[in-house]
Amino acid sequence: MAEVHYMTQEGLDKLKKDLADALAQRPVIAAAIGEAREKGDLSENAEYDAAREAQGLLEVKIANLKNLVANAKVIDESQIDTESVTLMNKVKIQNVATKQIMEFTIVGETEADFSHGKLAATTPIGRALIGHCKGDVVEAKVPSGVLKFKILDISL
Repeated sequence: MAEVHYMTQEGLDKLKKDLADALAQRPVIAAAIGEAREKGDLSENAEYDAAREAQGLLEVKIANLKNLVANAKVIDESQIDTESVTLMNKVKIQNVATKQIMEFTIVGETEADFSHGKLAATTPIGRALIGHCKGDVVEAKVPSGVLKFKILDISL
């Protein structure tokens, strides 16, 4: 059974656009392969090899995007509550040791973008936060050790 990928409608729309863009590249790469083929001996044709490699990478990308789109489950934001941390919640946390305050939106893996405050639920910190309530102190096992965070707020 395929793994379900939870995401927002915005995330699904972006994936569909990326897929359409990738599919639009197929004829361009096919033309490059055709041009390289016309240049003669394929055994020593670097342009042909590069075009074939680009085609292979593009097909892998297309297959991955099709899989993500096919197995996407759009989260109904109207059904999200703020009693405990779930996907699509904005969570304000404080590092217990450093007192640093951070704010993240918990998202599916395909929408994660740490620089924009979108933390994947599959990360160690995301997994530690899921299911906990405001005021809870959670422990996240990260590569550098164990970090403790206090959940200050949960919102939409």
